[in-house]
Amino acid sequence: MNQYETVFILTPVLSEEQTKETVKKFRDIVTANGAEMVYEDFWGMRKLAYPIQKMSSGFYQLFEFKAEGNVIENLETELKRDERVIRFLTVKLDKHAIAYNEKKRSKKAEVQA
Repeated sequence: MNQYETVFILTPVLSEEQTKETVKKFRDIVTANGAEMVYEDFWGMRKLAYPIQKMSSGFYQLFEFKAEGNVIENLETELKRDERVIRFLTVKLDKHAIAYNEKKRSKKAEVQA
């Protein structure tokens, strides 16, 4: 299984409940297809670098997971279909990126402790 990282941006007009519901929907899609969720992070409302669909901000969500290639296809199909998603990007992580992410998470955990 390969390790992937998906970041998607949700429209800023969603309520907190709608945002959580949308994130849960995509988490369920990933796990229902046999993927193992490694890390998940909600970055909150952020300003976009440039307007997308006349919106200047959005809710950012990060998923890091281990999966087979067909899971990516299913996830991206659902991301394209959902009107609440402004943009998304999925990247296959190599061993260096995986090590970097683990190191970054361990430092974040030390700071919070």
